[in-house]
Amino acid sequence: MISRPFYIVLRLYRLGAAALFLTARAALPLPAQGLDLPTRQIPDDSSLRLALRDSWFTEAPERVLSMRAFVRDLSGGGKVQVRAEEGKGEFMVILARERNGAYPGWAQGSWILTRNSADGSPARIRVFLRSDPYTYIQFRPVAADRSVMDMVLYNAYVVRSLPIPYSLERLFVLPLEEALLAAAGRFPRKYFDPDPDAYRDLRGFMALVRQRLPALSFHDDGAIDDTGRYVYIANLQAQEGEAGLNCSGFAKWMVDGILRPFTGRRLAIPPLKKAFGNRGSSFTEPYEEARDPFFGLDWTRNLASTALSAMLSSGDFGKLEEIEVQRSPFSSLIARDPAGNSIRSYPSFLLNAGFSIEGLQPLLYTLAIDRPGTIYLASVNSEEGAARPRIRQHFHVAVLVPYFNEYGVFQTAVFESAEETSFAQFRRRYPGHFVNLVRIPTESRFDP
Repeated sequence: MISRPFYIVLRLYRLGAAALFLTARAALPLPAQGLDLPTRQIPDDSSLRLALRDSWFTEAPERVLSMRAFVRDLSGGGKVQVRAEEGKGEFMVILARERNGAYPGWAQGSWILTRNSADGSPARIRVFLRSDPYTYIQFRPVAADRSVMDMVLYNAYVVRSLPIPYSLERLFVLPLEEALLAAAGRFPRKYFDPDPDAYRDLRGFMALVRQRLPALSFHDDGAIDDTGRYVYIANLQAQEGEAGLNCSGFAKWMVDGILRPFTGRRLAIPPLKKAFGNRGSSFTEPYEEARDPFFGLDWTRNLASTALSAMLSSGDFGKLEEIEVQRSPFSSLIARDPAGNSIRSYPSFLLNAGFSIEGLQPLLYTLAIDRPGTIYLASVNSEEGAARPRIRQHFHVAVLVPYFNEYGVFQTAVFESAEETSFAQFRRRYPGHFVNLVRIPTESRFDP
């Protein structure tokens, strides 16, 4: 029998988790001390900025850099430290909000004006709507009476060069909410307002997974079949030596743990190996048996399709368009190299390959907010390698869990090959690769 919380999640699945998120938020109290506030409740600091305009925002650079930092109380609550910091060819006037007794410069509500060191001209204003150094909005001048707005999430531009009918000098003193109002419906505020409570069941699910990890070990081509035997995926024969799971078998183990509490059984292996979707061509067909280039793609798609169909008792929900992540809300990234930062386009979804791994973190961030309570099976693939001819090879499977912890901090847990690793390791391991993602909703129960 499906528990009521899980039933609600599944019923809202086709709408995306935004509906569940909004419903849950309406009944929640204000965040506890130390957590971020909803963005509309960030205490206004425009009166302080007005007082600083002549002395800090327009004064000569050498005068500003010689000024001492000081702290002010805001009438709406909270403290702000005003300071200047010099950089290469520019300097920053920082209105840093207090967080846990410190003023890091990226705490929620912090406001930073960057100016040119030579002539003092304003270059941009950056505002942190969450206590996260990797998520912010910024305003840049384009004319005497106009600016543009950017919205950056983990080096990805979700909004870029959105026209704002205010000069940058006007934005020096304009209340933040008025500036955001100028963006109207083109500013997706939801990406700055995650609700930590919406991920409570997901955090409970991960705790149960972690409890069972010490009992597992890695075994090449290993999986558990529908009868509970450790077998080889290739031939379904019983394993020899110490039993264990490979990356694919481990992903199945996690999906079995989600399904068994209400189906009472594990998934059979043969259906998971079948071709799923229109992938491959006459060129790749001769290599299917020898190189099995689409194994990870077929395996993850079949797992997600079977799981979602079972959860919702309908095969319609197991269709490719229902299970696969095929859109991202951004099209460009900030690329970092020895010569400095540059902006380059981010490739859109590539059929049967997914997304470039360099944009995976911001994609997972947006997915976490759009669909709380969802995990993602990842099939890592590339056309690189020593084998010839070069064809795209899906060679590794992992389970990615993007979520916000109880303090509102974004994290991505990575489970692969019978252990938990880290997202940083995962991303560094596969530079230049692509990752295909399929989704599976979860609840706090787990019994593989």
